[in-house]
Amino acid sequence: MSAGGAFGGNRGVRPVPPEKGVFPLDHLHECDLEKKDYLACLKSTGFQSEKCRQFSKKYLECRMERNLMAKQDMSELGFRNMDEADTSHDMNRQLESPPNEQKENKIAV
Repeated sequence: MSAGGAFGGNRGVRPVPPEKGVFPLDHLHECDLEKKDYLACLKSTGFQSEKCRQFSKKYLECRMERNLMAKQDMSELGFRNMDEADTSHDMNRQLESPPNEQKENKIAV
């Protein structure tokens, strides 16, 4: 007989918890407004999460304020200074799109 558990798993090995741990669910609906704003943003942008970062940040901040998750610096959760992120996003957009003059010349031809 084998010493393994169901489906070949080891019975004596303890499972490893997730890196960030488990945080409580929002049973009292304390952050529902922030959650709904974020989900509405996702739906309106075709589920492009990068366009809804400010709503995601507000939701996580709400959860931290109400002890629904461990308090962390937002930069550890992937949020830089929002002004820096907006500036770099605008610069990338300018580099990707040609100037308006080139667009007008193409139309006139």
